[in-house]
Amino acid sequence: MCPSGRIAIPITTTTTAAKNSDFRPAFEIIDADRDGKISSEDLRAFYAGISRSSSGENNHHDETMIGTMISVADANKDGFVEFDEFERVLEEATAPLYRSDDGLMKDMFTAMDKDGDGRLSYGDLKSYMDSAGLAVTDDDIKAMIRLAGGNLNGGVSFDGLLKIFGC
Repeated sequence: MCPSGRIAIPITTTTTAAKNSDFRPAFEIIDADRDGKISSEDLRAFYAGISRSSSGENNHHDETMIGTMISVADANKDGFVEFDEFERVLEEATAPLYRSDDGLMKDMFTAMDKDGDGRLSYGDLKSYMDSAGLAVTDDDIKAMIRLAGGNLNGGVSFDGLLKIFGC
C-alpha cells in the first residue's frame, strides 16, 4: 500500500502478477479487528507490532504515513480500505515488475544500492530502513539478508530484494 506516483497498466489474468495475486493473507493480517476492512486503527496496530520505536517523532511520521496509505488506497472514499481496494493497490505496485526491467522495485533497489555494486549490503538495508522511518534491529536486518538468500559479506541481489518483499 505504498504510493508510487506511477501510472500502472491494469493487470490481465494472463500476467504472472495476476496469477500470483492472492493478497488475502496479507489483508487479513492487517485487518486486526476482522471486520473486512482496514482502518487507520488497524494500520496503527499493525505498525505498532513491527515497530520497536516509541519516540514521539516517529509516531507523528507513522500517523502521516497511515493517513497517506488510507487516502491512496481508499477508492470509494469511505475512510476504509476494503479487500478489492487493497488488492488493486498491490497489483498496481507490482505491475511494473512484470512489464519492464526499470519498474518500481528496480528503481527502489538502485536507490538503496549506495555504492552501485549491484548488491545491497547490511549498511544499505539499515540506511534505507532508517530513512524510511522504520525502526529495525541488527537482528531484523540479518534476518532480511537471510530471507533474501544473501549473506553479511556479499549482501542481497535484486532478486533477493524481491524475496524480502514477497514478490
